[in-house]
Amino acid sequence: MESEIESIINESIKVSEGLKALVPLIAKISHEIVNAYKNKKKVVLFGNGGSAADAQHIAAEFVGKFYKNRDSLPALAFHTNTSVVTATANDFGYDKVFERQVSSFVENGDIVIGISTSGNSVNVVKGLTKAKELGAITIGFTGQKENKIEKIADYCLKTPSTDTPRIQEGHITVGHIICYLVENALFG
Repeated sequence: MESEIESIINESIKVSEGLKALVPLIAKISHEIVNAYKNKKKVVLFGNGGSAADAQHIAAEFVGKFYKNRDSLPALAFHTNTSVVTATANDFGYDKVFERQVSSFVENGDIVIGISTSGNSVNVVKGLTKAKELGAITIGFTGQKENKIEKIADYCLKTPSTDTPRIQEGHITVGHIICYLVENALFG
């Protein structure tokens, strides 16, 4: 059992080390978010399962705080309204749960982050596609395999792993880095 634990920790460290290759992309994404907030825009996030939890977590860091006691930053995680999700899924199909909300809430210049470990979740792809049509800056968080999101998003951050738990660890690590950079840029 202990050797399995060590193996998992070592794999997690390997993935974290691999994130260093994404530093320029992380900086670009952070810069886009800072500019959006300076222009009175918002950040919208969505995903399924663990990716939904990551989206909600990152939104909470912007709305609440990361390190600093500061003004709230507008951010929404679209899966948190279960009535909207279930009604939309019932009436239009689960593939449309994010696309419909994007149509209602996203404006030109907003930041829309779709999180999918495979990069192929149909509802995330449709949500990002609609956001791009509306003039939002679109960002995908995916794993390293070739995927649909990387073909449509303005920026695609591909965590260097094919293992879902390691990809999710990479996503939340990058999410925390972005929250830190955005908070420092806006609030010193």
